[in-house]
Amino acid sequence: MNKNLTLLCVLVCFAQPVWAANNVNLTYFTGGTAQSDFKTFSEDMGSALSYKAVTPAAPLGLTGFDLGLEVTSTKMRNLDVATGSSLTNLIVPKLHVFKGLPFNIDVGAFYSAVPTTNIKLYGGELRYAILEGGVALPAVGIRGAVTKLSGVDQLEFSTKSLDISISKGFLMFTPYAGLGNVWVASTPVSGLGLVEETFKQNKIFAGANLNMGLTNLAFEYDKTGSAKSYSFKLGFRF
Repeated sequence: MNKNLTLLCVLVCFAQPVWAANNVNLTYFTGGTAQSDFKTFSEDMGSALSYKAVTPAAPLGLTGFDLGLEVTSTKMRNLDVATGSSLTNLIVPKLHVFKGLPFNIDVGAFYSAVPTTNIKLYGGELRYAILEGGVALPAVGIRGAVTKLSGVDQLEFSTKSLDISISKGFLMFTPYAGLGNVWVASTPVSGLGLVEETFKQNKIFAGANLNMGLTNLAFEYDKTGSAKSYSFKLGFRF
């Protein structure tokens, strides 16, 4: 377990080039394509910064508690333009916590500060398991979630999402999949010559969780809009 934690911490620390600042700066969007470039950037930011639980649909139960370290990588179309750098992938590390509640309800929250950028992000979820799952039946859950960007003075950015997921455990291994929608609000500050972009994106995701007692490992593929994301989580269940 200690080796896994050390490896994930190393990945988080070196996810972005540590020798260069890659702050988001909307003044880089200039010329006749500025608004279309900003929309493309906002679409990919919606994919990268929308909520990703990286967990199966089954509820944790009344006494369940899950603390996780997570890293998500998203391929962006014009991140290099927005940051004035050579970046093409946005790497978002997160500290994630889940708590089981009565009646098959789970709540979750996360916080992120992306290394070498001015991006900070937080969000939360509320999930209800329609089916709890068991030996013969899969678990089915509905989740509502929100995320909000901070740290970028030139941009107010938030997402809301609603999805449904299904999972089925096989001993220690639990695959899962789901689909839903993400609503994005991307508002630049006045004076930049850019206008707000609001839109909806389709979302599909699939992953797997490996439970090893107190420790669990999870991997998830997500496609929100046209951008693809890959997430890895190391969790500790109590």
